[in-house]
Amino acid sequence: MPATQLSDLVAVMAKALVDKPETVEVEEFQGEGSGAVVELRVAREDIGKVIGKSGKTAEAMRVVLSAASAKLGRRVHLDILD
Repeated sequence: MPATQLSDLVAVMAKALVDKPETVEVEEFQGEGSGAVVELRVAREDIGKVIGKSGKTAEAMRVVLSAASAKLGRRVHLDILD
């Protein structure tokens, strides 16, 4: 799964959760070594939907991303920005 597919995975999950899917933006930056950072931006009114109660939705997205990136032997961190 190339890096662009990891970004696409985050975008698909986020678009399924928000009211304004057209505002979802995902960028990936190369980190140290084999690591990377995926930044997710959504509309301000949708940030709660992506984070969820007590951060459970965001944590679930991170678990899915971690499982997908582990298959590549990489480490990917998800940052949710407002």
